Amino acid sequence: MRLDHIIQTLMPHDEKFYAFFNEAAANIVDAADRLRKLPDSPADDRERLIKEINDIEHLGDTVTHNVFNELSSTFVTPFDPEDIHVLASALDDILDNMDGSARRFALYKVGDCPPDMSLLMECLYSSAQEVQTGVGLLKGFKHPKRLREAIERVNAYENQADVIFARAVANLFENVKDPIEVIKFKEIFVALETATDKCEDVADVLDTIVLKHA
Repeated sequence: MRLDHIIQTLMPHDEKFYAFFNEAAANIVDAADRLRKLPDSPADDRERLIKEINDIEHLGDTVTHNVFNELSSTFVTPFDPEDIHVLASALDDILDNMDGSARRFALYKVGDCPPDMSLLMECLYSSAQEVQTGVGLLKGFKHPKRLREAIERVNAYENQADVIFARAVANLFENVKDPIEVIKFKEIFVALETATDKCEDVADVLDTIVLKHA
């Protein structure tokens, strides 16, 4: 272990960062859970779910700002300040893309959804759960093996999402005759797939942090 890590271990840390990250991860799971309900929900329920996702996204913005404010006023942090900043931003990016997906449902007045959309949303929800698991294991770096397993599962879900996305777009071009509908659905698929990419970005940050504290 490097000297700076030993010093960090011996000095008191600001516990707020872990609380902020756990809150951010919980928000992501809450939003993903609502998002996956959209395809099979009636119009009134969709409107409520979309608003709830947007509200969660605003909560996520507040958490991110709290992390940055705390970072600017804290001398000793639980791990590298740069990694704290990058992790907070990466978590926020997941919520932004989830909210973007949900808002497009309203803007485009989406009706029936292709089956692949539900599959991609379920994949995103599973990935979000693994992100939450990984973030929850950061404190104290006591379970690096379990943390790496969560990271690997996020990567696996991202690969699965890539396959679903490619097939979904191919099916759109083959089966949907209205070009406007193709554009609408493709934009939603892109936002969903990007959200899974952002989950992998979080996993990469977690992996970097673990390596530094190995």
